[in-house]
Amino acid sequence: MLAQQRPISEPTAERRPFRLARRAEERVRVLGGLMDLVKPEEVFHFTAAQIKARRKAIVGNHNLHSLYLMRRDPEIRAFYDLCDLIEVDSVPLILWARLVGRSSRRFHRCTYLDWRNDFWDWAVRDGLRVFFVGGEPGVADRAIERLRGEWPKAQIGAHHGYFDARAGAAENQAVVDRVAAFAPDILLVGMGMPRQEAWVWRNFEALPPCVMFTVGGAFDYEAGAQTPAPRWMGPLGIEWLFRLATNPRLIGRYTLEPWRLIGPAFVDLALAARAAVSRPALRRAS
Repeated sequence: MLAQQRPISEPTAERRPFRLARRAEERVRVLGGLMDLVKPEEVFHFTAAQIKARRKAIVGNHNLHSLYLMRRDPEIRAFYDLCDLIEVDSVPLILWARLVGRSSRRFHRCTYLDWRNDFWDWAVRDGLRVFFVGGEPGVADRAIERLRGEWPKAQIGAHHGYFDARAGAAENQAVVDRVAAFAPDILLVGMGMPRQEAWVWRNFEALPPCVMFTVGGAFDYEAGAQTPAPRWMGPLGIEWLFRLATNPRLIGRYTLEPWRLIGPAFVDLALAARAAVSRPALRRAS
């Protein structure tokens, strides 16, 4: 429960680990990207602190696809530079981080489907206003209907993701204005990578004070428009097999893109080897 958690420190311009009372290893660099080794309840605690202070904040997430995109797209790099907290949405990435000496564990995997029930319980209990941007026209409406079937008191607004999202476009401004009029505590943006990240980055200054999450196909799952992988596959790190089997067009994402991360992988291995050599030397010196 949120009330039982310890206070957390505010994020700073240096993007230090958001919970400075905890171990410094929470924020790590793996395969060229910064990310936070946090559990879902810690994400909620961070979010609650930002809402209470009425601060804008971004909670992004990293997986192998985002790390690949970040190396190719300056806007995506800028988005992750702007993020206050970056969840890890990939068990293979967590296992790689562990292999190269980071303090990662399987329970550090954080995705919408992992923390969905706790999130909506909390949102209803604390009266949080949640707005969703994304999905095809009608998808969000069906998702909201289903969510209110489980949480009748949920305060949810939405707009579909099929609009002209270019900077300065009238449709884009209309969506930003609708978000502002709803005055959400939390904004969920689910337009798929990299469109959702680019949209948040371009509109960050114009959006109202709230905590912004990029959540991919979250509301497609809620509406039944897509079928999520069985939850047991996530902790095993094989959820990608289900996605590939149900959508063969993702074959490049899962079989080719990871090879583009070979360079950062060698950097991680070199740093791990250097750390392994230096530890015995430090013990002898002490």
